[in-house]
Amino acid sequence: MQYYPHTGWVDRPTHLAAPFQGEHHCDIAVVGGGVGGMLTALRLAEHGRDVALLESDLCGWGASARNAGYLSSAVGSDPRILAKYYRDRFRGLVRFADSAVRFTEDLMDHHSIDCDYEQTGILASAVTPSQLEAVKAGARILIDAGMDSVIVDGRDMGVPDAFLGGIYARIGGIMNPGTFALGIRDAVLASDVTTFEQSRVLDVTDTGNSVTLDTSGGLVHAEKVVLTNNAHANELSITPRWLATPVRVTAIETEQVAPGLLDAAGWTSRTPMVTRHMVMESYRTTARGTIVVTTRKLQTTRGKIDDRQPDQAIVADLVRAFRTRFPTLHDVQPAKAWAGWIGMTPSVLPVAGYASPRVVYNSACNGHGLAQAPYLGSLVADYICGKDMHDDLRAVWRAKPKFAPGLVNSHTIKLAWMADRFTDRRG
Repeated sequence: MQYYPHTGWVDRPTHLAAPFQGEHHCDIAVVGGGVGGMLTALRLAEHGRDVALLESDLCGWGASARNAGYLSSAVGSDPRILAKYYRDRFRGLVRFADSAVRFTEDLMDHHSIDCDYEQTGILASAVTPSQLEAVKAGARILIDAGMDSVIVDGRDMGVPDAFLGGIYARIGGIMNPGTFALGIRDAVLASDVTTFEQSRVLDVTDTGNSVTLDTSGGLVHAEKVVLTNNAHANELSITPRWLATPVRVTAIETEQVAPGLLDAAGWTSRTPMVTRHMVMESYRTTARGTIVVTTRKLQTTRGKIDDRQPDQAIVADLVRAFRTRFPTLHDVQPAKAWAGWIGMTPSVLPVAGYASPRVVYNSACNGHGLAQAPYLGSLVADYICGKDMHDDLRAVWRAKPKFAPGLVNSHTIKLAWMADRFTDRRG
């Protein structure tokens, strides 16, 4: 197996935008060049603003290129909890997630991005009978709130016997997130956005009249700033406390699998699947004839977020999951492993708001960022350029930059993994 310190989806581009050096003045600076930051910058430039985009490495090379490649309309975590504690905005959250998928599909068409996108829908499935009842209860809440989904039996969906059924989202699908992220990067580099790669922002100061960004290469002065640095949010002192916790997610990819073997395993529909554990597992096929498996066990850190090879113990755990769910594919070998950092908000929902009078933050990762981050970035850009706040932005907007401590830490992650494995054994 090959262990990658970056992504296994696509090769790293050899051409990088020049790093920032000296001093620069602009209307708006965007911090963070993931898909959310890039769409924020693109939309601002479309509004005629002089925009500078600063990325510490290569635009689109973080979580944007390392995820499972699901274009999903999923909403946060357990819908029963969300419907209870976010009653006044729950329908808006469901609508936001649905709109984000359609926005990103249009985005691919608009920029002619070839990322092997397949509009398959996505199955969120139970793997035990008791889990199935909980999934159905949550599904009814989501469907009642307007999600374009249906409750299904696994046998009617053409998926392996291990997946009992649950809620099938009709919209969305799967893609190669690496080529998608780099396709957006191409659009940014060809636009009027002034892009600086390998340019780390060290500090952001709102002086009252303007904002100063202290970077690895000098100073940037802007009228406004948008923070879209997700997992790296806590590296800046201006970021609201507890906005996001960095969480490391791991993926493996198998060798090529003959179509006949997938049919024999019961995966005749090739519908992509996620499980409804506390920490999900995901299973999907790819355009190159392989299977990608992700998540199951997470990692956190109190230290620096850096690129390194995946943890071998977590990779082994993902392989065990694959063997458990697909016993007839016992001869199929894992070929690649990689990992990446995402930002988890305390509510596991996308959020946006003002960190200070001239600094706006938005964070939309949480495992669903491939659709939600670009959409949120575009909505934020429209709003700070003077448009009325869109109803979908209103659903995730925070009036005050205050957050409760998140529940995601090394202890809860370990307990969640143990609880999920206990559930599996009971099933």
